[in-house]
Amino acid sequence: MRIIIAGAGEVGSHLAKMLSQENHDIILVDPDEEKLKRIASNLDVMTRAGSSTSISLLTDCDIKRSDLLISVTTSEDTNITTSILGKKLGVKKTIARIDNQEYLFPKYIEFFTNLGVDYMIYPEKIASRELISLLEQTGSTDLVDFDGGKLTLFAIKLDEEAPIINKSLIETARDLKKQDYRAVAITRNGKTIIPRGSDIFLSNDIIYVISNNEGVPELMEYSGKEKIEIDNIMILGGSRIGTLAAKELGNQHNVKLIELNREKSYRLSNMLNNTLVINGDGRDLNLLMEEGLKNMDAFIAVTGDTETNILSSVLASKLGVKKTIAEVENIDYIALAENMGIDTIINKKIITASRIFRFTTSETVTSVKCLTGTDAEVVEYVAKDGSKITKAPLNQIGFPKDSIIGGVIRSDNSFIANGYTIIQPGDRVIVFALPSAIGKIGKFFN
Repeated sequence: MRIIIAGAGEVGSHLAKMLSQENHDIILVDPDEEKLKRIASNLDVMTRAGSSTSISLLTDCDIKRSDLLISVTTSEDTNITTSILGKKLGVKKTIARIDNQEYLFPKYIEFFTNLGVDYMIYPEKIASRELISLLEQTGSTDLVDFDGGKLTLFAIKLDEEAPIINKSLIETARDLKKQDYRAVAITRNGKTIIPRGSDIFLSNDIIYVISNNEGVPELMEYSGKEKIEIDNIMILGGSRIGTLAAKELGNQHNVKLIELNREKSYRLSNMLNNTLVINGDGRDLNLLMEEGLKNMDAFIAVTGDTETNILSSVLASKLGVKKTIAEVENIDYIALAENMGIDTIINKKIITASRIFRFTTSETVTSVKCLTGTDAEVVEYVAKDGSKITKAPLNQIGFPKDSIIGGVIRSDNSFIANGYTIIQPGDRVIVFALPSAIGKIGKFFN
């Protein structure tokens, strides 16, 4: 595909990196020429310095021949204007990053579509939804649901007490009562591997496991995790993510939100009827203790400062808070934060990239999720009639070695795949893959 990305910030540059690995023709547009030079020196992308709202610049980028225009600058107005201009100039599809939840209301969708904005993405809303899902499944550090939860990918950090520590995949499979879940990847010391039968689980590994509903209780038991009852929640930071999460969580839980800015605190207290809003500095240990940090079941740090989020979450964990979640926007800090004992990391740029990446794939792909803390992706494919994947059992088709099929959704049923599974046309197949394998997988399903 020919893709124009407007905005070379963290989201735009991360997208450019992902998409350039997929052999797309990428043009990155940004007013900052020095930033573009740094990116171009590391990535196989073309760059154009200037405003994405310039008609002459978009025309010079040959937008009429482009398949996709992605506008992810820090300005919502710029993103919407860029999309409108791009559509009028002939691009096939437009995506705009927005900051206003109102634009996503069903009654306005057609309005924006008619203007030329095909799809709008609100990263903070997606992040708040993921955060809430993780509180519902407290034993996991990350999760992805497929088809309303018929299959779920769990990311679980192994403690020293986990029953599977120092056991191989073959040994753990032998102990299973049923084949209701399957380990599809292990992240260890910042490196992700697709496990084979002889690979051994170690303490502090993050394991990625596909499971159906029946397998979740045994999965949690075998990985040494237990479901935590969440009643009391402390949110640090009245950011968009914090506000959206508090608004929903406050309906069912006791929520305290701490915000440094006094004026913003007053606004939030009027907006959030079921949340106790406190004006104070979340870096102040005495304040956190006075507000009952020790008695919290979950601590969520979503200030605009990554260091504050990490350090406060580590403190909460040390004080015995059962579930800690931190927003970490610097990708280089993610592995560090995980190693410091934080349960779950939220990263908006990775979340945004997952949503947008779906638009660059073939029609056999129905969903894509980029996972925090790893370069791997979990992709849902639909097997076409006559495709290679349907010709023989999985252990005979030569599937790429840096990928693994975890589960299959067939009509209303779901099951875990193994070497003897035969995929049928129309099956929705969950694949966990490293970057080296992504480009090779599609031909098995077309």
